[in-house]
Amino acid sequence: MKTLLVANRGEIALRVMRTAKRLGLSTVAVYSEADAHSAHVAFADQAFCIGGAAARDSYLRADVILEAAKQAGVDAIHPGYGFLSENADFAESCAAAGIAFVGPPASAIRAMGSKSAAKALMEKAGVPLVPGYHGDDQSFETLAAAADRIGYPLLIKASAGGGGKGMKIVNAKAEFADALSSAQREAQNAFKDPKVLLEKYLTRPRHIEMQVFADRHGNFVHLFERDCSIQRRYQKVVEEAPAPHFPETRRAAMAEAALGAARAVAYVGAGTVEFISEGEQFYFMEMNTRLQVEHPVTESITGQDLVEWQIRVARGEKLPLAQDQIKATGHAVEVRLYAEDPERDFLPQIGKLTHLHWPEGVRIDSGVRQGDSVSMHYDPMLAKVIAYGADRAEAIGRLHRALGETEVTGVATNRRFLRSIVGHPAFAAGEVDTGFIPRHAADLKAPVPDRTLMTALAVLAVLRKAERDAEQAIDPTDPWSPWGRSPGWRLNRDAYVDVALDEITVRAHYRTGGFVLDLPDGGSVTVSGVCGGDGAIAARLDQRSLSARAVFGERTLTIFALGDEAVFALPDPLAVGGGEAAAGKLVSPMPGQVTKLFVSAGQIVEKGAPLIVIEAMKMEHTITAPKKGTVAKLPFAVGDLVPEAAELLVLEDAE
Repeated sequence: MKTLLVANRGEIALRVMRTAKRLGLSTVAVYSEADAHSAHVAFADQAFCIGGAAARDSYLRADVILEAAKQAGVDAIHPGYGFLSENADFAESCAAAGIAFVGPPASAIRAMGSKSAAKALMEKAGVPLVPGYHGDDQSFETLAAAADRIGYPLLIKASAGGGGKGMKIVNAKAEFADALSSAQREAQNAFKDPKVLLEKYLTRPRHIEMQVFADRHGNFVHLFERDCSIQRRYQKVVEEAPAPHFPETRRAAMAEAALGAARAVAYVGAGTVEFISEGEQFYFMEMNTRLQVEHPVTESITGQDLVEWQIRVARGEKLPLAQDQIKATGHAVEVRLYAEDPERDFLPQIGKLTHLHWPEGVRIDSGVRQGDSVSMHYDPMLAKVIAYGADRAEAIGRLHRALGETEVTGVATNRRFLRSIVGHPAFAAGEVDTGFIPRHAADLKAPVPDRTLMTALAVLAVLRKAERDAEQAIDPTDPWSPWGRSPGWRLNRDAYVDVALDEITVRAHYRTGGFVLDLPDGGSVTVSGVCGGDGAIAARLDQRSLSARAVFGERTLTIFALGDEAVFALPDPLAVGGGEAAAGKLVSPMPGQVTKLFVSAGQIVEKGAPLIVIEAMKMEHTITAPKKGTVAKLPFAVGDLVPEAAELLVLEDAE
């Protein structure tokens, strides 16, 4: 093997190519038109454009990817995770083209690719399963009868995929029909397969998975477990290894079950067997026939590079270590930093990353750089932040500090939300299960920043920037001209300047080395210090010294300080006033596609009634009526693409 093509994008493409280059391989990237200037393209030895921005026009085009592989003369293709990584047809096409597929055989992918088929196989193998239905008959009558037999609450899951797509909790029989319809639509859109399965919904389960590996010589090993219980909308938010409060006897039993599952399908390569555990019991959920997003925590505690293991197995080599040679040391915790707005129900965000600063002392797996744009076409994950420590407490402490030092502007992120989770006493105590986030929702809301502190730092940043701008405006041929300078001195009155931030005005009185600020609440604070061109602030507020950073946007100023952040609106000198949005207008919270309309023009709806469904980044968002009213305007139809803030409909008072 000399040349490796990575049939993926972003951080996983970079992750694979870094290991490949370390092993002496040449690397080939593929990219969509939207990713032409992305980091993984720049890192590769050569890259091929494979189509349009939408995944179905590029990263899901197996034929185009194979054509690029032939042009580049590659020996192997690594699929990463997502896209074609669990596509058995693609694995077979690679083999037919004489190209090694860095993954399991197609037979194993097929066996585990359908949750229903996998559960049937595990049932025969004696692996415990959650009570449910995973049959081929997908008629509504059969599914509804199975739901009644299983009992509520129950879980509807897309059979062909994961990641929370096509997954719904149903608490009562009256909810079943709508939940089933929504799950089937999401499954069809995400996986081109509407088939679902049903499971009894456990009330306080833990999601624990086992990393397994196998080679072509009949060797099977596990690399211990990961706890992925903390989830939101069935998407993993925090992952750690090893699992906290996990008895050694249960670990051994789960490992044996995972290896049994791998042997049952003659597995080869990296795989993850996922279990749901409650009390002393655990049940098989599914097997992911690929590398997982959370694999870095396993690498951290074992000291192994799992991508290197994949490449070596694909070369036909034996596994690098036997089971008794694999040791776990210390603890690792990973969080996923997303471009999403926790204040708007975690809606995914798009936009340009105007500022990025990553912390030191932790591992950062990211596929974005400052200046890149987050697109509506792909998953909005910006980075994985992974902290390792000698024990769990040390790893958590490092991660908490690292999140406090992470800086992103241009899009809203879940950084403060993640920091609230990592800093929560229940998390520190290892009290984790899939209900952690909803149970502690009130505690996990980001605290309101110290407004006095943030305002003072913002005013200091604005005034120091004004000083730098004034100095740059000085004519070097006439440096003492009064027209090129703007000091604080004013004739016959106190030297001060008014600084407008958001909807407030702060009066800053000039003093030697700094300012006294009159705050809107009637208080005052003395502030001094410097703010460099890179935004780094060294400030003193009354008797308190601290470091911070100021990031200026087009009409915003973001202050990062003490692990927190605050965004201030700056005045537009060209603005001449504005008005409020027209009453009754409902706008799209993000770019997406209309997948369902519940209403028609002229229809009267009640408050809270569903109106329209927008799908974005493979997740559905239902817009509901904020009041009782009449649908007066409905400009979009099912299938239409809508930009962010587009007017979806107008709801007039019913009277």
